[in-house]
Amino acid sequence: MQKCTLALGCFWKPEENFKGKPGILETEVGYAGGSNQNVTYEEVCTGNTGHAEVVRLTFDEAKISYKKILDLFFKMHDPTQKDMQYPDVGTQYRSEIFYETDQQKIEASKILNQFNEKLNGKIQTNISKIKNYCKAEEYHQKYIEKNK
Repeated sequence: MQKCTLALGCFWKPEENFKGKPGILETEVGYAGGSNQNVTYEEVCTGNTGHAEVVRLTFDEAKISYKKILDLFFKMHDPTQKDMQYPDVGTQYRSEIFYETDQQKIEASKILNQFNEKLNGKIQTNISKIKNYCKAEEYHQKYIEKNK
């Protein structure tokens, strides 16, 4: 099993989109990339913590590859928007791939470059080493599922 952490706007929809895909064993929403290890939703919403809203996936690489997850990532949001996704504006809604291993970093760079070529160099997605991941509050977990 592996983990990957992705920022692609508000975390509710990506969690719902990844949940149930073959090979995705678990989804969890949280915050990553900021300067503090523990933050709250209210703090992240200020845009001052440096965190992005993220979905963290636990996956079985024998059933779904990291490459396939990143392909889905780029197709699930608009990676050409800087610090926003549609109506949500702010650095907490940026597009970012947080890698866990050097191999993930290499693969992420390769996939990003392929999409950047297709989109004429307009990709705004960052690639960063995971830091200060914090699980979001329980009411955010499986939010869409709970509120159908």
